[in-house]
Amino acid sequence: MQELEIEFKNLLTKEQYHSLKQKWFSDETPQSQTNYYFETDDFKLKHNQAALRVRKKGNQYVATLKQPQSEGLLETHDPLTEDEAQNWFNHQVALKDNIKHQLQQMNIAEDHINYKGFLKTDRLEKTESNFTIVLDHSEYNGFEDYELEVEAPSYEEGLAFFQKLLNDYHIEQKPSTNKIQRFFQTLTNA
Repeated sequence: MQELEIEFKNLLTKEQYHSLKQKWFSDETPQSQTNYYFETDDFKLKHNQAALRVRKKGNQYVATLKQPQSEGLLETHDPLTEDEAQNWFNHQVALKDNIKHQLQQMNIAEDHINYKGFLKTDRLEKTESNFTIVLDHSEYNGFEDYELEVEAPSYEEGLAFFQKLLNDYHIEQKPSTNKIQRFFQTLTNA
């Protein structure tokens, strides 16, 4: 399965996060999810501007390969059983057809892909008009951060909505790299 994801992100201070949480999600409990990240030892995925993760949400595991497009990210998904996911975490990656096909186009062999670590996120999410608004609090490698995301049906609509949100709540625009980039940055700085 594949889908095009168009999203806009902004890092928040802890205070901004709690203020938006109180305004938008005062009675809601965040849902926890964990992203497990994979890469080759020579960073072939990164050199291809791609990223590979397994996300555990509830009792479901889904492997996702993200690749940049002219607008947004192409996400290729393959569901995994818990046993398959555990094998991946134990450096026994066995790709399924969707992701395997995409990686073959980049000349990346599955036996070169290794588990590198995880990032835990507490997520609050709501839909407004055609947009999904997300507040994330993430913890990884002794770091934590707060982030606002807006997922949109088109780049132009999403950008306008996102900028209006930042203006309405007096939030300085702080472009955010994606979670996997922030995760790997903490490894290279360690």
